[in-house]
Amino acid sequence: MKVMCFGSFDIFHKGHEDYFKQAKQFGDYLVVVVSRDHNFRRIKNREPLNSEVVRLKKVSDYKLVDKAVFGHEKDLFSIIVEEKPRVICLGYDQWANELKLKNELLKRGLNVKILRAKPFKPEKYKSSKLS
Repeated sequence: MKVMCFGSFDIFHKGHEDYFKQAKQFGDYLVVVVSRDHNFRRIKNREPLNSEVVRLKKVSDYKLVDKAVFGHEKDLFSIIVEEKPRVICLGYDQWANELKLKNELLKRGLNVKILRAKPFKPEKYKSSKLS
């Protein structure tokens, strides 16, 4: 079963590793969507420390990740429609609303189970505290 998760992964750390471990428990194929620099700036209102190419490489090199892809700059849902995961695992602190996401994907013909990962030592492993 294909599982998808999302993030910027600007400073790859043990919290991200745990997020991938949690996501992988829900399936056997993990697709990780890495935000484009444009969306990073728009959402976080700052420049990334690492370029999207560097961030994608770090994520794709992690042993539990079967496929790492860039998100789309304009339609954030289109990568989900393209990849057709059965499960989406959101990070514990991601802004996405599960019900709105589920409804948007249903409109696009996808019935996806949406779960939220638990935090892993957020007092220590949180990108905003490491940057």
